[in-house]
Amino acid sequence: MRAYDNAQTALPFKAVKFQGGVYMKLIFAGMCLLLSSGLVFGQIPPGRSLGQNLYLPIYSHIWHGDMTDNGERAKTLVSVTVSIRNTDPVKSIRISSAQYYDTDGKKLKEYVTSPKTIGPMGTYELFIPRSDDTGGSGANFVISWKSDKPASPPMVEGIHANLPVGRAIAFTSLARPIPDE
Repeated sequence: MRAYDNAQTALPFKAVKFQGGVYMKLIFAGMCLLLSSGLVFGQIPPGRSLGQNLYLPIYSHIWHGDMTDNGERAKTLVSVTVSIRNTDPVKSIRISSAQYYDTDGKKLKEYVTSPKTIGPMGTYELFIPRSDDTGGSGANFVISWKSDKPASPPMVEGIHANLPVGRAIAFTSLARPIPDE
């Protein structure tokens, strides 16, 4: 005999016995459908915002290959294009700051000295030449954007490239929001 069938057992809730478990199966199937549809916490597409700070990892060079006999690593320098794309089809956004940091977290440069407006579906680009390796392999940007009215967050990418004849490397990195305190 189950505990909920025993009239002498005091339960803090009313136990309900389902016929053949049909209701439980429907609830379980609904939960599985909900979870597989991407409607769980953390997977909801970002909504509109009045602004954010975005972290973009970039690389002024990458290490590769084997260590040499004297313990050095091979290093390839890359140029970086930072592409800030307004994904809102109606509203403009403003880039108020693009701070460039090196591998140790030292601020190297502010790339946006006065706010830049990006119109609907427009793009603003920053460029770090291949010859500038001051950022290192752990460099990053913190990019701040704002809007007067709620807007779709921008898509921010770092496009890294070194394209000499006969050997080429190109890859991207994506920005992510820095949580508010």
